[in-house]
Amino acid sequence: MIDSSIAGPLTLSPHPNLKLSVLDISNNRIQHEIPRNFCSLFPYVEFLIMSKNAFKTTIPLCFSSMQRLERLDLSHNNLFGGIPEELAMSTSLLRIRLSNNSLSGKIIPAIFHLIGSLEALYLDGNKFEGDISDVSTISSKSLQVLDLSNNRFSGKLPRWLWNHTDLWVLDLSKNRFEGFIPMELCNLVSLEFLDLSLNHLSGTIPSCSNLQMMKHVHLANNRLSGTLSKALCKCSSLVTLDFSENNLTGRIPGWISTLPALSVLLLKANQFHGEFPLHLCRLQSLSILDLSQNKLSGHVPSCLSNLTFKPKSEKSHINSANYGFGSFDHVLVDMGLTIYNLTKDYMGSVFPLRKYDHFTFAEEKIEFSTKGATYTYKGNILDLLSAIDLSCNQLTGIIPPGLGNLSEIRGLNLSHNNLTGPIPSTFSKLKQIESLDLSYNHLNGRIPPQLTEMNALEVFNVTRNNLSGPLPDRKAQFGTFDESSYEGNPLLCGLPLNKSCNHGDSRGTSSALASEEEHGLLGMGCPASEGTSNPALVHLFWTPSSRSIDLCPFFV
Repeated sequence: MIDSSIAGPLTLSPHPNLKLSVLDISNNRIQHEIPRNFCSLFPYVEFLIMSKNAFKTTIPLCFSSMQRLERLDLSHNNLFGGIPEELAMSTSLLRIRLSNNSLSGKIIPAIFHLIGSLEALYLDGNKFEGDISDVSTISSKSLQVLDLSNNRFSGKLPRWLWNHTDLWVLDLSKNRFEGFIPMELCNLVSLEFLDLSLNHLSGTIPSCSNLQMMKHVHLANNRLSGTLSKALCKCSSLVTLDFSENNLTGRIPGWISTLPALSVLLLKANQFHGEFPLHLCRLQSLSILDLSQNKLSGHVPSCLSNLTFKPKSEKSHINSANYGFGSFDHVLVDMGLTIYNLTKDYMGSVFPLRKYDHFTFAEEKIEFSTKGATYTYKGNILDLLSAIDLSCNQLTGIIPPGLGNLSEIRGLNLSHNNLTGPIPSTFSKLKQIESLDLSYNHLNGRIPPQLTEMNALEVFNVTRNNLSGPLPDRKAQFGTFDESSYEGNPLLCGLPLNKSCNHGDSRGTSSALASEEEHGLLGMGCPASEGTSNPALVHLFWTPSSRSIDLCPFFV
């Protein structure tokens, strides 16, 4: 009955079915309440999947009477109210998924006592609230997946978590947790996926040298501070490291370059300083790099061209063979969106049957702002993404021509720096690139006519530079760019600008530059130096972990 276009209220036969052990009515349009006699009609069901419908009801109390029920999935409905205490009394339940409903209130302590026997609990995407830090539970060797994300939980991180040493997925993101991340995190030696992002956590990141299984870490959008020191220096399996939008300081440490599997490095919007760390050029698996909105100086290293930035499938998948989990075949992917973002999708089956692989998953997801909007990328589309964002730093020197060898890259953002020299003609070899932003620098010379060979290019921005001469021919993708791509370069001419390239219509170099300087259009940088005032302009830039389009401020 999966995806059978069933609509309206659920109508059942009055006769009990004593043989049915698996019932899946997911992905339909069933509405209203779950019939009161439902449980008595299917007393021996072990796997019950009713997700992705339109049930509008409270959770039936009778589920606790289904003595063989092991897997219960009511996610993606319109359920309201709380979790009934009777459900927590079940002795057979191993996996519960109540994600993406309108359940609310405080979690009764009994549900956390149930954790002692559960393997997976999903309460994400609801309206639960309250402090759960002092709830006492017994230690568990069975709990593998706990997802409380996207709720309104508050207080300190729950102390009882650190006793569940078989946890491999822990997601507490998008809540209101505060306080420090305790050293006891290091007790979770089986952990592969950790997401504590979008909370109010503070203090330093604990140094855990024993988390050898860890693959994906998301701590973005908190108030974490201090240096990275040796935080995760021996986590050699790391694929994703996201510390974006915190208050981390110091230099980007060398231990990051010792992570052989690292594919996604997101350190945006911190206070990292010093020259661009050359050791990052050793990350041969790297495909997404975001160091934007820091205080990095020095040159853009030419050694970046030694990396391939090829898309990696590891970004959206986790090897869950040790837990008996299979692949996940039902990831929702919007193929119309094309440039990057990581959420969290750890795929896996909780059932021995292939067709039930959609029950248990954690999703690797990344948000990426480009083309004037923020998109979320996950699943297979995430595997195709590769990008570099070094915008809003203090980088100087020329753009290395070798970056034109990054033939797999989809996005490159070097805006809001102090880069000089010409735009490399080698960029014409970036056949996959969709977004190229070089705005707000000191680039000069002509825009190479060879760039018209970039047939995948959708966004091209060179505003506020010192570029001159005729624009590339209006053919291929360059025929789609309007004058907004070229603003603030008074010596440029040709269509789509309302300025021809004959000498009689061109202003002199000296007067044009003087006009630019008078209006503060040269040397725009981000962040601004102390004492500068009148914030007037903003620039949209890529943002891997913010929940809205971020603005990169500069000052006039």
